[in-house]
Parts: sequence; structure tokens; C-alpha cells
Amino acid sequence: MFTGLVQGKGLISKAENRGNETRFTVTAPEIKDYEKGESIAINGVCLTVETFSDSWFSCYASKESMSVTNLGHLKAGSKINYERALAMGDRLGGHIVSGHVDCLGTVESVRPAGESKIYRIKFPEEHAHLIVPKGSVALDGISLTVNDCGRDYLEVNIIPETQEQTTISLWNPGYAVNIETDVIGKYVQRMIGPWAGQKSEAKPQNKLTMEFLRENGF
Repeated sequence: MFTGLVQGKGLISKAENRGNETRFTVTAPEIKDYEKGESIAINGVCLTVETFSDSWFSCYASKESMSVTNLGHLKAGSKINYERALAMGDRLGGHIVSGHVDCLGTVESVRPAGESKIYRIKFPEEHAHLIVPKGSVALDGISLTVNDCGRDYLEVNIIPETQEQTTISLWNPGYAVNIETDVIGKYVQRMIGPWAGQKSEAKPQNKLTMEFLRENGF
């Protein structure tokens, strides 16, 4: 479990491709006390530390992780966001992030807004019901607030601090972004689906009404 508060920018020093799988070596000098088997998020993807030293660690990405995330675009010299798993008692400064990417989005545009920048991200429309205005979303592992959204896009406002501490300043139109929607929203959808006339794998059919909620005690 993570919070989406990126702890640093790492560097891919080695990417060993083995068919559809890859083993990455990541330079991250800010971390000194790795533990074998601990979880660490790379661009928002939960991976497991295999080996390490004082300034680097290695982790393995399976075929599944490579196929549904932007890890397949990484190579030696690529910069990444990293975050260690949340410890009990830590501040939850971002939001609950599982490290399980839902889909890939694409940066459509970047425009200035004072000292901030507004990024518009296009994504597959079947995920639109899980992205709401002023809700939370994790983009490449960064916990952000959705400023605006529509059927197949979302917009986020990136302040100078986030531009400095993450890789987001390197994103240009066409960049593939890992998107993880709010985990609470996913559980709510799953639970109310049968009463709303939805199949669990299907898109919402808009059958949840105020009358239905009143009848069921909401």
C-alpha cells in the first residue's frame, strides 16, 4: 500500500529484457535501508526488491506488469518516480494507492497556469466512471487531484513542488502514463453493481437512482 507521495526520482541503470519480462536495476541513493522482499512502487507499479546495495536495488517485472503499464518503455538512463510502501503510523498525505495500474493514458496537452502547469490526459472511456472532479487519481505513482474530467480525459494542475520532485516535468504530448483510479470507488462500484442491474465486468448502465437509494435506506 502506498500514498502517492513520491519519495524521489530514480534512474534506471540497467534493464535486462528476458522475453516479455524485465529485471530492472534502479539507482536511488536517497534510500539506505532496503529490505529484501519489500514492496516499492516504480512509476506507480508495485514491485518487489530482490537485491540491493547502499545506492541501488533490483526488481523484476512480469509479463503482466510489462503489458499493462509503461514499464516496457523504460531503458537504461530513464528517470522514474519511486515510493516505498506505507508503514503503519506514517502520515497519509496523499491517498490510498495500491500500486496496481488500471490503464495507460496519453498526455494530450500541457499548458501553463501561473507557476503551475495543467496536463490533459486521455484514457480509455470504460474507466471514466471511476474518475470524478476533485477526486483522487495516481499518475505514474503521483497522488493528484482531478481538476476536470470527461468521457475520455482528465486534467490535473501540477504545482512547482511536484514539477521539481517528480518526473512529470519530462512529460510531453504523446507520453504514456500509468493510471490508477481511486480504490475506494472501485470497491463501491463492485458492491452496488448487482443492485444497480450491472454485471461486475460491465460498464455502469446508469440504473442507480435516487428512488433506489431511498428504498434501500440510503
